[in-house]
Amino acid sequence: MTRAVIFDLDGTLIDSAPDIHAAANRVMAGHGLAPFTLAEARGFIGHGAGVLIQRCLAARGVADRAGLKTQALQDFLEIYEHAFDLTAPYPDVVAVLEQLADMDLALGICTNKPAGPAAAVLRHLDLARFFTVVIGGDSLPMRKPDPAPLLAAITALGATATVYVGDSEVDAETAQRAGVPFALFTEGYRKSPVESLPHNVAFAAFSDLPDAVRGILG
Repeated sequence: MTRAVIFDLDGTLIDSAPDIHAAANRVMAGHGLAPFTLAEARGFIGHGAGVLIQRCLAARGVADRAGLKTQALQDFLEIYEHAFDLTAPYPDVVAVLEQLADMDLALGICTNKPAGPAAAVLRHLDLARFFTVVIGGDSLPMRKPDPAPLLAAITALGATATVYVGDSEVDAETAQRAGVPFALFTEGYRKSPVESLPHNVAFAAFSDLPDAVRGILG
């Protein structure tokens, strides 16, 4: 029996909003558009880079400008591949990942962040060593909240019992549709009250996660 813990990335393991904000504003400036606040940019995160750029352009009233989304997304992805100088793991993440690995749990990533930038930031923060499987937002034709990426990660890990850990409405829906227990990190990028999201356990400090995983997986 292989037990696994699969994580979302942005807003769950790492606080990447400052880098996403900076990259988006560079793109906006390059197209003569006004910048966003960090809070605005954080609100655009969750459905992948394409949706983020679409939301940026819509907020500036130019989403229908011919060819702009394609060019802006290309510009963003070129920046995003190396956008990790302002990104950091949440407190206790590294220690908890080490603890989970010592519990003989298989660890994976299922994120809507494109696979290239996801792999780059994991390497930069020395987190890649923990994960044998990384499913990004462009790894499959569909992305979260479609359950297929999470199910693909479970299959790749050979897991027979899994907990999915995430921070958002998207993550909660993904776990529910996949039929997988969900642990909600309450300090990420969610927009709705905790009680409105389906979850098996909620936690605000990563140091509480190992006991939560034991409670779910036995």
